Amino acid sequence: MTLLGESTGPWPIWMAPLTRSRAIQPGNLPGALHAEYYAQRADPSDGAVVIISEATPVCPDGHGYFATPGIHHREQLQGWKQVTERVHRVGGKIICQLWHVGRVSHRSLQPANQAPISSTEVPAKSKTYIDAQGNRARCSTPRSLSSEEIPQLVDSFRTAASNAMEAGFDGVEIHGANGYLLEQFLRSGINDRTDHYGGSLENRLRFCLEIAAAVIGVWGPENVGYRVSPISGDLDGDRGDGNMVETYGTLAEKLALLKIAFLDVVESFSVGQREPGLDTICQRMRESFSGGDAGLYLAGGGYTRDSARDALDSGRCDGVIFGRDFISNPDLRRRLREDLPLTPWNRRSFYLGGEEGYTDWPRA
Repeated sequence: MTLLGESTGPWPIWMAPLTRSRAIQPGNLPGALHAEYYAQRADPSDGAVVIISEATPVCPDGHGYFATPGIHHREQLQGWKQVTERVHRVGGKIICQLWHVGRVSHRSLQPANQAPISSTEVPAKSKTYIDAQGNRARCSTPRSLSSEEIPQLVDSFRTAASNAMEAGFDGVEIHGANGYLLEQFLRSGINDRTDHYGGSLENRLRFCLEIAAAVIGVWGPENVGYRVSPISGDLDGDRGDGNMVETYGTLAEKLALLKIAFLDVVESFSVGQREPGLDTICQRMRESFSGGDAGLYLAGGGYTRDSARDALDSGRCDGVIFGRDFISNPDLRRRLREDLPLTPWNRRSFYLGGEEGYTDWPRA
């Protein structure tokens, strides 16, 4: 695997994409603070073997939270170059997570206050952060994309993938999880279309696979990953799917045929909790991503040192992705390897703000 190099050792620990809402305004720009944050966690001797960047909108209408850095105009690329150069200076690797939130947005975050776009006109039931004070508003009613508009949106992912290459990233991950745009097309409980992007599973997969093919056309499959979250089948009563095993199992099979480097699977949002039926879905996907030339299966969400070790030793996954623990432990891989105590994270500093709770965490 080009992304991984020759060896990851006995602790193949990746850093999860973590939205921190610290982009410079106006412009949603990454800057020197982002570069410091990522570089602190990039040393392969004690940090992540690979960092997945925070979710990064591919176009102006892809934004759904205040102060998330994009990758769709020149100033943003210059900011990301600061990040990748710092990460590479310490010997690390970082890939860019390509993101479009779809209906999980608010008009105030959209160009010209327009309605967010989606596969449907049914609004999400969630809320989103809309300003520097951390105020939240219910997501706006979306506009359903026409069939004719979809190729242009696919091009936005292609262009963003090219921008990520220019910015110096080592690869890209397509964000197809957590209720965002690609999942809005994938899941039968959201996608109510009657064109060739809706209805049957084959049709609902079409948008996801077109984007995957476009991104692979830029990077080659060996430097592309895809994130899924085969959980919360009916989160808030509006994200259901009639057959999660078949939906996600087939998606994994199709992605494996494209020979992408890895499948990033969000298995839980809570430590030590797994939804009923999840193991069956994961086993189905693991059959397609069995490691090595078949692509890596990366497990994330709610893992501890012990559960990560068990998952790796049992062969249930090829690597484990940690998120919140990387926030407060920039040397997390070393701490896991040597069984050192972890510094607890502080939820109040997850979003917005500056250095505090971002770049001021101590190493062991």
